Amino acid sequence: MLTNREILEKITAAQKEAAELIMHAHGILAEIKTGHRDVVTEFDRKVQELLIERLSTALPGAAFFCEENSRRDSLEAEHVFIIDPIDGTMNFVRGFHHSAISVAYMSRGELLAASVYNPYVQECFTATKGEGAWLNGRPISASYLPLSESVVCCGTSPYNPELADSTFELIKKAFIAGLDIRREGSAALDMCSAAAGRAGVYFEPSVSLWDVAAGMLIVNEAGGRCCCLDGSPLPLDGRKSSVVAGGSQAVSDFLALVKA
Repeated sequence: MLTNREILEKITAAQKEAAELIMHAHGILAEIKTGHRDVVTEFDRKVQELLIERLSTALPGAAFFCEENSRRDSLEAEHVFIIDPIDGTMNFVRGFHHSAISVAYMSRGELLAASVYNPYVQECFTATKGEGAWLNGRPISASYLPLSESVVCCGTSPYNPELADSTFELIKKAFIAGLDIRREGSAALDMCSAAAGRAGVYFEPSVSLWDVAAGMLIVNEAGGRCCCLDGSPLPLDGRKSSVVAGGSQAVSDFLALVKA
């Protein structure tokens, strides 16, 4: 039986192999999924297929909960990999070079290992349960600063335009209360920015589990806090939810701002 650390090594090896598909991509064509802002490319599918193949070999019989191709096995299985093959697909399509391969490993509802890899800058954020979080092998920690001394990362949940008014009102509040706002287009990387102390807080009104599962463990292991906008725990059952993540003080300040 593989340890959590050994599973993490299998994940990162598969990510770095899959990253070659992203880095050598050309002729990228976006296909519409649920709407003009929700797109997929052949590279999303190829990356996901490679990850499933490699991780199935590492853990035969493992379940998968993935963004593409409707591969949604039970999240209550003994071994589950939660995969977002290219988090930040619109960035990928438009050439912004800010996307990540996000993979979390969960066993019977508990997150145990996670990795978020940005191939454009070769940054690999990792964590294993109870053992801390790292960036390229160096320990990272969430910020201890209050919201007033923090940069705030945000997502706008573009697939849910009905949330636009409330989202941008909250962005305005965060801009006034904090140092500045960043909207970079990858939930996984925003969570890692919060885990590494680059941002004090990241928030978004509606995300899917594959967007945040890996980042959730990385933030928690970096000494930060993750929750929904109402302060409740983030669900791990596949439901969409809001998310707030970052340093404990900045998150507390931000939640107070939400209620104000």
